[in-house]
Parts: sequence; C-alpha cells; structure tokens
Amino acid sequence: MKINIDELKKKYPHLAKELLENPEGDIVLTVRKPLPDPWRGYLPGPIDYIRRCKTREEAIKVIDYLEKHGEITKEEANELRNIINNRGLEFFGPHKRDNYYYRKAVEYWKKLAKTISEQQ
Repeated sequence: MKINIDELKKKYPHLAKELLENPEGDIVLTVRKPLPDPWRGYLPGPIDYIRRCKTREEAIKVIDYLEKHGEITKEEANELRNIINNRGLEFFGPHKRDNYYYRKAVEYWKKLAKTISEQQ
C-alpha cells in the first residue's frame, strides 16, 4: 500500500510523527492479514434457532415469531411444529449451547493455523 506523507499525517498523525521524527533507522512495517471469519455472510435458519431452544414451548414461540415476521411460510411453520410435537427437539440435532458459533470459529482457526504451519 502506498500513501503520501500528507495523507499519512492526516489519517495517522501519531504514527506519522513517530516515523518522521526518527529518520535515522530503517522502518519495517508488517501488516498481517486477519484470519477469515468462517461465519461471514452466514444467516441462521429456523433449524439453527430451534437447536438453541431448551424446551418445545420455546421452539414453538420461535416458529411463531419467524412466521409472524415473514421469515418462514405458514406451511413451513406448520411442518416444523408437527416435527417438534411428534419427534421432539432432538430431531433437529444436538442442542447448540451458548457461544456455539464462537467455539466453532476457534476450532476452524486452530485447524487453519495447523495447516499453515505444516505448509511452511
């Protein structure tokens, strides 16, 4: 990335001062690429919300909400209610505990770091 001195002074005044007042040494700036976010652009669906519920009643309330706000159709809502009433919450998979997405992201970043270190 190139930046002229005036722009540097304007955008980053403290950094510019530090860099320009010490002209003796070499300056090495290292910019690391941030880790990718595995959930970027991901939109949870009805089943994701249901898997966070602890009771059937809570899941029915979630379905009612999604239906009322047009996130799912009446037919989809009825089908989900039938599944919950007849088969239970377990039908949709294991319960998603608090910090589920964060924990999955950490697992992803660890695998990514391991893969990168093996390639070097």
